[in-house]
Amino acid sequence: MKLNFWRSLIAVLAGNLIYYSVERYLPLRAQHDLYRIDWGLAVNFWLCMACYGIVRMIR
Repeated sequence: MKLNFWRSLIAVLAGNLIYYSVERYLPLRAQHDLYRIDWGLAVNFWLCMACYGIVRMIR
């Protein structure tokens, strides 16, 4: 269970790092507005899931 926690933490941190470093270059619909559910959250979630898949493949 500890290993899964660390994998998830690494994936979320890496996904957020990628998203927030390229957010200003994304179209306006893909940029996240604070306190709103929008497409930016979906893009961020997708990046975190992709990072989780990469972390699982490496291990």
